[in-house]
Amino acid sequence: MKKQLLEQFESLRPALINAIKETVAFPSVLDENATDTPFGKEIDDCLKHTLKMCDSLGFNTFYNEEGYYGYAEIGSGKEMLAILGHLDVVPAGDLNKWNSNPFEVLEKDNKLFGRGTQDDKGPTLIALYAVKALMDTGVTFNRRIRFIFGTDEENLWRGINKYMENEEIPTMGFTPDSKFPLIYAEKGLLQFTFVGEGEPLILKGGDSYNAVPDLITYTSKDIPVIEKELKKINGTFDTKDNIITVFGKSVHAASGEDGINAIKKLMIAISNTGLSTPSLNFVSEYLGDDPYAEKIFGQLEDEMSGKLKFNLGKVDINNEKSILHFDVRIPVSFSKEEIVEKLEIIASKLGFKYDERDFLKSLYVPLDNLLIKSLIKVYEEETDFDSTPLSSGGATYARSMENCVAFGPVFPDSKKTEHQPNENLSLEDLDRAFIIYGKAVYELTR
Repeated sequence: MKKQLLEQFESLRPALINAIKETVAFPSVLDENATDTPFGKEIDDCLKHTLKMCDSLGFNTFYNEEGYYGYAEIGSGKEMLAILGHLDVVPAGDLNKWNSNPFEVLEKDNKLFGRGTQDDKGPTLIALYAVKALMDTGVTFNRRIRFIFGTDEENLWRGINKYMENEEIPTMGFTPDSKFPLIYAEKGLLQFTFVGEGEPLILKGGDSYNAVPDLITYTSKDIPVIEKELKKINGTFDTKDNIITVFGKSVHAASGEDGINAIKKLMIAISNTGLSTPSLNFVSEYLGDDPYAEKIFGQLEDEMSGKLKFNLGKVDINNEKSILHFDVRIPVSFSKEEIVEKLEIIASKLGFKYDERDFLKSLYVPLDNLLIKSLIKVYEEETDFDSTPLSSGGATYARSMENCVAFGPVFPDSKKTEHQPNENLSLEDLDRAFIIYGKAVYELTR
C-alpha cells in the first residue's frame, strides 16, 4: 500500500499545499460579536470553502444549516472511522513578531508559515488528501470515513458539541491535532475567571485563555520603580515616556513551563513596588512565576499525565472591575471538584467571584485498545522513533467521543509552533504524515 500511496502523493502534493494556502488565507478567529453565524463570517466562509473542496475531491458533504460544523464522508458500512479537525485558529497576536503575514502562507526554508498551518488546518488537509490518495488507488473502504470539521475548538467547543447532539457517533476516530506517536491520555481542561470590584490601576492584556501572553503595556508615573523591580525578576521590557511594555514568550497553555508570562511578570513587579490590590496579591502571593501553581495545589501530578498546569491568559482591570482569565490542565486521576474547591476558597478570601467558563473532561484510552495498537503499528513501520504512547496537557477533539485519540502531526524531531508567532508546518512533516495517515486509514477500514 505504501508504494501506491507514494505514487498518488506525487500528483496530489501540489494540490495539497495549495489547499493549505487557501484555507490559511481565511483569518478564522472567533468573532464574539457575530450575529449571522455562530462564530463569525471568516470561520463560516472557511468551513464552506473546505466543504466545497471536499466535494471536488469526491466526498459527500454536509453543512450544518446553523453553521456549527460540517463533514465530508466516503466509503460504506455500518461502522464509521472519524477524523476530527478544526478550522478555527487563535489570534495572530503581536504582528511585529511575525516575519510574514500570518494569513498568507509563506513557503520558505522547506516550511509553510502561517496561522493554522500546524494547528489545525494543515494536518487536517494532509489526512484528507491521504484519504483521497487511497480513493484514487481504488481501495474499498469497509468502514465509512467521515471528516468532521469543527469551528470552535480554540474556545468553547460549541461546534463539536452540536455535532455530538445531532449526528451519528463514530465507532472510532483520531484527530491530527497533537504529536506523534500518539496521545492516549489528555488532562482535564478547566477555564474560569476571577471577577472582582474595581482596582486603582488600569491593566489590560492577553489574547486567549489557552495561550501564555507574550506582551502587555502599562501606563504609570512610577515607571523607573517598576523597571527596577522587573530587572530583579529577569523581566524583559521597553519603556517610552510613561509607558512600559513587558515582553514574554507565547506558548500553548498546555506547555506553559516553556513560555514566559508577560502579564505575571508585570503584575509581580507592580506588586513589589508596594501597591496592593486583590489581583496583584493573587498573582504575587499565590502564583509567582510557577506554571504549576504549587502554592495553591501542592505538587499535583500523576503517572499517566504529569503535572497540573496553570495559566493566567488575560486580564482586564480598571476602576470599575477586575477580571482575570485562567486555563488549568488537570491530571487525569484528579477531579475538577477538588481543584475548584481550593480556588473558591482563595477567591472568597480576596473578594473575587469564581466564574466557570468551560470544562472538558479528561481523556484516557487503555494501551491495549485496538485503535491504539493499529496506529502504533503503522507509526513503527514508518519511523525509527520511540513509539511509546504519550500523555498530554493539550485538549483535542479526541476527548469529545469514546474510542478516539490524538495522532500527530508533529514528530519527535520537529518543533511545535502552534499558537506562536511564525507558526509553521515543515514540508518534511507533511510528507511523512501523509504516508502515515494514509496507511492508518487503510488499516482501520479493512
